[in-house]
Amino acid sequence: MKKAKAALLTSPKTFEIREFDIPEIGDDEMLVKVEACGVCGTDAHEYLRDPFGLCPVVLGHEGTGEIVAIGKNIKTDSAGLPVGLGDRIVTCIIPCGKCSVCKTMPERTNLCENCGIYGLFPDDDIHLNGYFSEYLVIRPNSTFFNVTGMSLDMRILVEPAAVAVHAVERAKKTGQLKFNTKVLVQGTGPIGLLVISVLRTLGIENIFAVDGNDSRLEIAKTLGAGNTYNFMKYESFDKLLQAVKSDTNGIGADFVFQCTGSAKAAENAWKFVKRGGGMCEVGFFMDGGPSTINHHFDICNKEIDLVGSWVYTPQDYPTTFDFLKRAVGIGLPVEKLVTHKFPLDKIGEALETNVAMSGIKVAVVNK
Repeated sequence: MKKAKAALLTSPKTFEIREFDIPEIGDDEMLVKVEACGVCGTDAHEYLRDPFGLCPVVLGHEGTGEIVAIGKNIKTDSAGLPVGLGDRIVTCIIPCGKCSVCKTMPERTNLCENCGIYGLFPDDDIHLNGYFSEYLVIRPNSTFFNVTGMSLDMRILVEPAAVAVHAVERAKKTGQLKFNTKVLVQGTGPIGLLVISVLRTLGIENIFAVDGNDSRLEIAKTLGAGNTYNFMKYESFDKLLQAVKSDTNGIGADFVFQCTGSAKAAENAWKFVKRGGGMCEVGFFMDGGPSTINHHFDICNKEIDLVGSWVYTPQDYPTTFDFLKRAVGIGLPVEKLVTHKFPLDKIGEALETNVAMSGIKVAVVNK
């Protein structure tokens, strides 16, 4: 039986490259030869301290690869496009189809109570459950999309771009995003930078970015941010807030996207919002601890519109493909967000590079 290598995280900061048997593929399954996978902040948290209790686990959920075996019942992808051997795909979520959300809100299966995501399954008898491996077994009822013809770097960006697209779609429900809206994005990691890119493709001109890293703020400018603020260069938050207000007619941003996983930053985000403005919280995909807000000054007195954003839905993926095409069409250098590539046997270095925030999108790439 043919075997495949996979990077198994056995305990925090400890990867073992192991070989597993490639199982027989059922009528509703596929086998994908993994080409590449981005490293996510969630992977970094799991790598550092296993907060989700997944170990041992094969991580990697921002991946893509080639179909090398396909069950006879699979004819199309989740958007209805034909799919077959040799096609390149990306995967989305695996809704359970049984919980109250799946039954009553099929358009919001991202909130499925038992939602599965490749790269976040504890090890089982299949083993090839995440993209940090040579092969991935696609299970029945998975959502996936044919992305043949899309460049490898662009395919690496699909999953985080879908997070950004979903956040902006959530924000649009407030009615606050218009051509002349002054939007502040707090946090210019991969998600924040992609949120900026999505906003720019929608024609929003007035984009402000806050971060503590000058190089990331420079990238934000290339993607559409006008004013940028390095909070490390202000002696206090009040000084930073004053600078932002001075650039927004003295009243603050019309809308804020909070894209950091920092509880303290989340506290500050509310202060940037003007009275009558809005905010989308998209920074916490794990417990970052409590933060303190003043319900009178931060919410009621301002009468803000607030939305939360949780990963993405399968419906967001076709929108994401169009966003990426549009971004390239208007000259946004989104592919340059993939800054580092490591082979599978250097996965520890890949995770350490992500933890050190030395690049933007770090990826593990198979030959």
